[in-house]
Amino acid sequence: MTTPKPPTPPAPPPVPHGPPPGATVTEPPAPGPAPTSTTKSSEAPTPTSIQEPAPDPDRPKDGGPAALFDAVVAEHAAIYGYGLVSAHVMPDENDLVSESLAQHRERREAALTLMNEQSVKAPLPAPGYQLPLVVNNANNAARLAVRMESDCAVAWRAVLEQTDSEKDREFAVKALTQCAVLAARWRTVLGAWPVTEAFPGGNE
Repeated sequence: MTTPKPPTPPAPPPVPHGPPPGATVTEPPAPGPAPTSTTKSSEAPTPTSIQEPAPDPDRPKDGGPAALFDAVVAEHAAIYGYGLVSAHVMPDENDLVSESLAQHRERREAALTLMNEQSVKAPLPAPGYQLPLVVNNANNAARLAVRMESDCAVAWRAVLEQTDSEKDREFAVKALTQCAVLAARWRTVLGAWPVTEAFPGGNE
C-alpha cells in the first residue's frame, strides 16, 4: 500500500521590483560641482588667514616689489582685524591691542613711503575682509591676533627673501622681528605653548 503524495503548494506571487502603480519616480541629481556659499555662517570658514578680495591688477610683476606690495596688503588686513580684536578682548589686554595697532599703522605708513620712493603703486585697503574664524569672545580675539601677526610675518619674510634692495631688507628684518614678538605676546594671552617660533614667517 502506497502513501499518497501531499498536494504541491501553489508558488508565491512574484515580488515587484519597481515602484507601485501611480508612484512618482524621482531621479537622483546629476553630479556637479560642490556649491559655494556666499552667506556668512556661524562656523569658522576654511581659510587659514584673513582673505583679501580678488588680486589687485596693480600688483607688480617683479619679485621684490610684489612682495612689498603683498606685505602692505597684510598690514591693511591686520589694521582692520585689530578693530575686531579691540571689541572683544578683556580690558587687561587693551594696552597690547593699542600697541599692536600702533605698530601696524606705523609700519604700513613706512612701507608706503618705501613704495613711493620706488615708484611702485601701493595697494588700497579693502572695504572689508573675510576672517579665518568667528570673533565673538576674548579667546577668539586673541587667536585672530596671533593669526594676523603670523600672516604679516610670512609677508615680511617674503620681502626679505625676494627683494634686491638693502633698505627694504633691513626694513623687512625689523618688521618680521616685531611681528614675531607680538605673536608671542598674544600666545601668552591664550596660554598657548610654545610661545615662540623657531623660524617666524616660515614652515620650518
